[in-house]
Amino acid sequence: MSDSVDVLIVSSSLPSIAHLGDAGADLSSAEAFILLPGERRTVATGVSIALPRNHVAFIVPRSGLAARHGITIVNSPGTVDAGYRGEISVTLLNTDSQNAFAVNVGDRIAQMVVLPFSTVNFVSVQRLPGSARGEAGFGSTGVSLASPIVKEA
Repeated sequence: MSDSVDVLIVSSSLPSIAHLGDAGADLSSAEAFILLPGERRTVATGVSIALPRNHVAFIVPRSGLAARHGITIVNSPGTVDAGYRGEISVTLLNTDSQNAFAVNVGDRIAQMVVLPFSTVNFVSVQRLPGSARGEAGFGSTGVSLASPIVKEA
């Protein structure tokens, strides 16, 4: 089994993978702009791809931009389906309440992770099988292992 997949690409510069074995390839901005505090902007990357069948690309934030500057992606992860052939754009959001953020052409603004997926067949049933979690939803596992949420009877 191969540990790589060929992705056809049209771009003036290829997405870069920083370290051998990294999952994400850095996408760069194809435009220069200033992102004001609280502002969002859809940014061109100049990258168009053709994914193999049963593969998807997820566009995710760069951790350094998020941690140091509050720059994230509004619809993270963005989904690029195998049939899409247009330019990949990234909707950035400046969550910093005070500082603007400058982006230059060529600055790394997001990461693209390409993954295989299984085709899904939805099967209608009257009832789902049970599980240990059941219907417990958001927050049901608590915050700390030392003090789990206890429901009173």
